[in-house]
Amino acid sequence: MIHVVHHSAYVTEAPARSTYRWGKNGAIRDLLRAEGNRVSWHAPEPMPRHWLEATHDPDYVSEVLEARVPPAKTRRIGFPVTPLVAERAAAVPGGTYLAALLALEHGFAANTAGGSHHALHDTGAGYCVFNDLAVAAVRLVEEGRVQRILIVDVDVHQGDGTAALTAGRPEIATYSIHAERNFPARKARSTLDVALPDGVEDAEYLDTLERTLTPLIADTRPRLILYQAGVDPLAADCLGRLGLTAAGLVQRERLIARLAQGTPLASTVGGGYGDDVLAIARLHVDAILTLGDAIPATTTVIPAQAGT
Repeated sequence: MIHVVHHSAYVTEAPARSTYRWGKNGAIRDLLRAEGNRVSWHAPEPMPRHWLEATHDPDYVSEVLEARVPPAKTRRIGFPVTPLVAERAAAVPGGTYLAALLALEHGFAANTAGGSHHALHDTGAGYCVFNDLAVAAVRLVEEGRVQRILIVDVDVHQGDGTAALTAGRPEIATYSIHAERNFPARKARSTLDVALPDGVEDAEYLDTLERTLTPLIADTRPRLILYQAGVDPLAADCLGRLGLTAAGLVQRERLIARLAQGTPLASTVGGGYGDDVLAIARLHVDAILTLGDAIPATTTVIPAQAGT
């Protein structure tokens, strides 16, 4: 049984003047529904405002939740924040948080959205409104649910917002393997950044991932891994600069599962761009199913130390 988190607000009407492919999350949902009893579905609560404000600037949180994001920030995000988009923005961090709780209980769980790793303290950026990875990690640590979290980001773009928002928190480590010459132009500093040249293919990518991530996991000894499983390292991705195949992406997920060595892992969707939305959704679903098959199920529950 693969535990999957989904909220109806993930699938929303595309706002005007948006270049983001809004149909992806619905296609991911539908493909996973076709797996029948293989998937156990869970619906999250929206992330409470005070937890959004624990990571993001309260004024920015208000701008989003009230759908009054100013034009400069709208341009950085890449689409207008309408009331429906605001509802989705609050639901996604709640989904990543719930996926983390389910992973602590069952070994693995997946959010069908999230991975919004470019969102910064006082603004969104790069199709990211709130940084669900950072918000969930901060909440989990401050609640005492886990003592050490490692955020592993394999999106083709550096996880700059995640690195910036968790900097100075020794309980949270960040890893980003990405295309060096891709967005964002100004990189943040993760605990470990692995910048790759253009065109890196499966074998070199997988070798580099294993060689660099293995010692970080050994050093940090995380009790939970939050995994940004972007599929945009694919050679055909319209916003990527790397050369992975679909089979290479599957190998990546198997490698991540092996390197986790039984550490609970919660995955998010992350990047994947192009005109064929169904094909991109299939890559995301393959990542979820591969991880779900490769990570041993457990019934061990790590209890909370504090209330929500």
